Amino acid sequence: MSLESVKTHFKQWNRENDVMAFETSSATVEQAAETIGVSPARIAKTLSFRGEGDHAMLIVATGAVCKA
Repeated sequence: MSLESVKTHFKQWNRENDVMAFETSSATVEQAAETIGVSPARIAKTLSFRGEGDHAMLIVATGAVCKA
């Protein structure tokens, strides 16, 4: 799903401006926290998996848990 398609989808709830894109990497908890100027505990990272029968599983963990 592209960034623009996500914004278009969120527009139906007037939430399209909630999507953030960054020039710097936000791949790790530490990088994301530094990029937006918050503590790592305020960052949530999401892992997504596709299981049998195209069932999806999302795991969301706080930066406090993800921190190495």
